[in-house]
This record gives sequence, C-alpha cells and structure tokens, in this order.
Amino acid sequence: MGKYISFAILLAIKAVSMTFFRLRGRDIRGGPVPGRPWKRVRVIVFLNHTSLYEPIFAAAVPNRLLWEIAKRAVVPAAEKTLNRPIVGRFFKVVIPHPVSITREADHTWDTMLSRIDSDSMVLILPEGRMRRRTGLDVNGRPMTARGGIADILRVIDDGQLLMAYSGGLHHVQMPGQLFPRLFRTVRMNFELLEIADYKAEMAATGGRAEAGFKNAVKADLDRRRDLYSPMTPESTRQPAAGAGSEAG
Repeated sequence: MGKYISFAILLAIKAVSMTFFRLRGRDIRGGPVPGRPWKRVRVIVFLNHTSLYEPIFAAAVPNRLLWEIAKRAVVPAAEKTLNRPIVGRFFKVVIPHPVSITREADHTWDTMLSRIDSDSMVLILPEGRMRRRTGLDVNGRPMTARGGIADILRVIDDGQLLMAYSGGLHHVQMPGQLFPRLFRTVRMNFELLEIADYKAEMAATGGRAEAGFKNAVKADLDRRRDLYSPMTPESTRQPAAGAGSEAG
C-alpha cells in the first residue's frame, strides 16, 4: 500500500510543479531515451544540491521512473533533515526506504549499505550538503562529492547509473527562504550509464583499492557536475580557489 501512496504523492508533486514552473530536461548525449530503461536503474545520483525544494524536479521525470522510485528507492538522508517536523515527515511518506545517517562513516552508514538488495534503487545526493549563494557550503567549504557513493557502487554490480545534473534552484528558493518564487524556469540534464562500465573506468583511473577507487569516483562526479549542470543565469557555480565564503 505504501508504494501506491508514495507514487500518488510524487504524481501530485509533479502536477503542481508543472503548473507553477517551466521544466526543461535534456539527455546530454542528445539521443532518444530507450523505450523502458527505468527498471534497470539501480542508482540515481543527484548533483548540484541547492535547495530543499528539489522535489520540483519531479516534473522532469517520466512517470515510469517515479513508479520505480516509489516501489524500491533507498535514500540516505541526514538525521537533521529527517528530524525536521515538516520536511522530515514529507520524506518519510514519499520515500519507501529512507535511512537516517550522520555525517560520519559510522554504524548508520553501515546500516544504509545493508538495506541495499538485488532489487533496490538507491537515490543519493553525494555532496551531502547544500550549495549556498556563494557557491560554497554553509561553512564556506567547496562543494565536493563525498565518498559514500563509491561505497554504494562497490555493492552494486549490475544495472544502470542515472546521473541527474541540476541547474540549481537559487533563483526559486535560497536555503533558509520559506516560500519559493513561482513561474521560473528550472533545468536538469540526464545521463544514463552502465554501472559495470563506470566501475571499470573508475578502477582503471584510481585502481581497485578502496581509497583509489573512492577518490576517482569523487573527482569524476565533481568534474561531471561542473561540466554538465545546466546553470541558469541566477545560479552560482563553484568559485575559484581563494574566493570569499559564507558562514553561518
């Protein structure tokens, strides 16, 4: 029953988003998307995290993929987010298997990895925090991918990896701003990769040892985000080294 409730909510979010925003989604390879590719998607990587209003991007997602998310998505989410009275409850209702994690490599991360089975689809925001208007995180640090995504790829050998490159939502809602600005254009690019091929490429780059593989994946995701995210005029890119930071 839970998957039907989740799917209904995702469809409602999509309908609201399509009513109040102009969505632009594009496959970066420029070709047509195969007829029914979504059942083979095992990992969705969402890059360029800028806002808690990112469910808006549901409008750019085919209904078939929303159904697969409703059925089998495992989503690692920060304890801080899941403990929020409104946002936390929303995620717990919409996502079939949310897993509360800390920002440390501790037992909560081990629990998350143990929840992945042969049918799971993992949805992860590998940067682990939101980009502020400076282009940095809330503590003034550069926005870089963390190593958890490499741990996930190590336990999944087959299927496809869907890269979702956000165009950013600072022009819709800044972190800390309560209400979004409506009738704005939001953009997202997609890329569909074979997990086995991607893992082989990362192993060839960084080696098969855990540390080398993890560093190769993190560097590749940072590169892809900066190369493929369809930034809007109001969006912020990663600042150059030495740029100012935003505290608080």
